[in-house]
Amino acid sequence: MERPDDFESRRGHLRELSDEELHAHFWDLVARIVEPLVEEARTHTSPSIERAVLLRMGFSSIESKALVDQMMKRGLLGHGAGGLVLRLAQDRAITVRQAGEDLLAGRHWDELVAS
Repeated sequence: MERPDDFESRRGHLRELSDEELHAHFWDLVARIVEPLVEEARTHTSPSIERAVLLRMGFSSIESKALVDQMMKRGLLGHGAGGLVLRLAQDRAITVRQAGEDLLAGRHWDELVAS
């Protein structure tokens, strides 16, 4: 069965839009499509996901596990392990590596809780 060519009728609401308006419309649609995915990622995580993020940030498996365990213990895992380490690094103007090492040494946890 051949599909009828209905391109002209389906694009009618877009016909009068400028290139800039089409561009804005496209990105609006993209945002609406990915919004549920972003929300799902924001509200659903696991220790293994958070360890994987830290591994990709350059931490070893042992370091990642220790950081995630401490974040779980403090009720911070929902904020995202990588995001917490990154924010600490930015706030203190240090490298991500140094921020993670400081946390592993027991420093700056109070700053994560406060932010």
